[in-house]
Amino acid sequence: MRANSVGKKCTEVNRAYVAGFVDGDGAIMATIEPHHEKKFRFRVRVTVKVTQKERRSVAHLSTLLGCGKVRANRTTFDWIVRDQAAVQRTLLLLQPYLKTKHQQCVLALRILATPVASVKTLMQVARLADSLSRLNVRSTGRRKNFVSMIQVHFSSND
Repeated sequence: MRANSVGKKCTEVNRAYVAGFVDGDGAIMATIEPHHEKKFRFRVRVTVKVTQKERRSVAHLSTLLGCGKVRANRTTFDWIVRDQAAVQRTLLLLQPYLKTKHQQCVLALRILATPVASVKTLMQVARLADSLSRLNVRSTGRRKNFVSMIQVHFSSND
């Protein structure tokens, strides 16, 4: 069995440093995506992202936490963590140090801790994702109502 090293080398100072990046130039997002291989045809995906103009700034975050990928945009670079286990470990490490994104972190951790075992729990997770989306100021024009998106696929008899 291979051990995961996410956060094991990340000191308290470094966790606070990364939390500052997430608070200032980052986002904690949740989306419900159609996924035909899942039992209820949807999956929950929580993502942590930080955007910077210099690649080394976000590459450094990857080095500190041991997770995430750096992607280039037209004029910026993103550090993105999408693996759900890594997202959960990252948020647990950063939670005590987050200030402006603390409530988003709490909601994201609730989403990650809720197993989607029924349509009812899928709807609960979708409501949490909608709540998280409302807290992300820059996503105002891009917001989706995940609850209504899911309700379209299920009749009231399900």
